[in-house]
Amino acid sequence: MAVTKNTLPDRAAILNARSVEETVRLMKARLAGIVPEIEIAAKGELAFEINQLKRQRNAVILGHNYMEPALYHSVPDYVGDSLELSRISAKTEADLIVFCGVQFMAETAKILNPQKMILIPAQKAGCSLAEGIKAEDVRRLKSAYPGAPVVSYVNTYADVKAESDYCCTSGNAAAVVRYLLGKGHNRVIFLPDEYLARNTAHDLGLQFVLPDEPIDPAKPAIIGWRARCEVHELYKTEDVINARKQFPGVVILAHPECHPDVIALADMAGSTKQMVEYVKNVDAPRYLLLTECSMGDNLAAEFPHREMVRACSLRCKHMNLITLQDTLASLQNLQYQVELPPDIIQRARLPIDRMLEIK
Repeated sequence: MAVTKNTLPDRAAILNARSVEETVRLMKARLAGIVPEIEIAAKGELAFEINQLKRQRNAVILGHNYMEPALYHSVPDYVGDSLELSRISAKTEADLIVFCGVQFMAETAKILNPQKMILIPAQKAGCSLAEGIKAEDVRRLKSAYPGAPVVSYVNTYADVKAESDYCCTSGNAAAVVRYLLGKGHNRVIFLPDEYLARNTAHDLGLQFVLPDEPIDPAKPAIIGWRARCEVHELYKTEDVINARKQFPGVVILAHPECHPDVIALADMAGSTKQMVEYVKNVDAPRYLLLTECSMGDNLAAEFPHREMVRACSLRCKHMNLITLQDTLASLQNLQYQVELPPDIIQRARLPIDRMLEIK
């Protein structure tokens, strides 16, 4: 019998399994064809221990869409993109938050929950974008473009957020910029991802410039930065062209951190949450995601009635640091706590709150 969306074991069943054996059985059913059974047998025991311990500690686990499949489908209480998980972290009543994602995501949870303990299951899970912009860079830009509000992508560290007026994610970047235009601003500093800024400017019909490039004073402008995602910038137009030749009828979904030429050839561009909703709700012969590769595996497991083309080798080395073993160790030892200076938390909270208020 063909697998359908109605025969897939529910995520909640794995989270609430009463034994290692039940956990492994449910994980094998959910991850069939995605993760080797021998790997699930080993990881199922870890998942069961994590789910038991988090209840004892009144902990909640948040899992980004880029987590590896065995972790993504077995221990997070909530999964999603950075915006969705930010909203959830701001509302949770748990005493402890374990963020299975990278450092800037865990920092955001700490900013929103300064009195709670925030753990990240890796000593250093960075991000090329977050590391591509410093607080002093933002201060220089504000001096060079006085009066222009600063919109910082959530993929930034807390000290950069503290220098910003608004935050955004790939899912609401256009909405944030559109909001500021509606407030009468005709210049917006948008940091740090060059391609996301270029794509947002294109979508809104704005001019895009990098620092020190001339601006047409008659046209609203986005002022960008030169940082790029080390995963998404590797996608090329040839990848889209070759995929269409190899997989007839494929629908190609690209993350807006990809090069504008790639976006122009894709069928849809959007955040990881928007990709999930597209695969869930839009019928197509097959789907190809131009983003971090684990997400294709995760959607193949979540929607077994959909044909996901998993012809990808672009794994984020930082996301790959988050493992079930380290998630368990983090809970057991309360290790890798996220700490931020109180003044940074206070200053970074405002742009995040402003982001969360914009729909």
